[in-house]
Amino acid sequence: MDHHQDLDRLLAEGMAASREGLRDSALALFRRASEADPASALPHFLLASEQASAGDFAEAELSFANALLLAPDFTLARYQLGLLQFSSSRAPVALLTWQPLFNLPEQDALLHFVRGFAALAQNAFSESLAHFRQGLQCQPANPALCSDILQVVEAVQRLESGATPAEEEAGTAHVLLSAYSRGLH
Repeated sequence: MDHHQDLDRLLAEGMAASREGLRDSALALFRRASEADPASALPHFLLASEQASAGDFAEAELSFANALLLAPDFTLARYQLGLLQFSSSRAPVALLTWQPLFNLPEQDALLHFVRGFAALAQNAFSESLAHFRQGLQCQPANPALCSDILQVVEAVQRLESGATPAEEEAGTAHVLLSAYSRGLH
């Protein structure tokens, strides 16, 4: 079996294990896939997604960063890395990670989502909501991503209606981190 077939098989088995809730097997298979093809970013991305959903945010951040080192134009990996940074109260680092995403075409949902988070970092709630809603109108949209952004919109609406700054940050971070614990990928 050539290494490309081996990579595809390991990734397929890893995704199946992940869907079945077999986290340790999925992690092991994604690690083996990254060894089978060290130049492929996808195993690192899937590993990061699995690590994040397990609550291992430090390891997930490293794995997303590895995916980006291998494929700097992997926009979803860049978005997820920034989201992890933003949700752990490191908005300036997230905005730096997201910088290339601000150059995406207007019809790309990720452009509007990062604009929304940039506005949120400035406590510009209505501007943030407008960007998130505009991103949700883009097609085709990633259903899991949209579901998480809808939760962020609800959290921002609550914040806009009078939560204290500490509650604002905690509420948004909680929504984002809970998305990872539900298995955001």
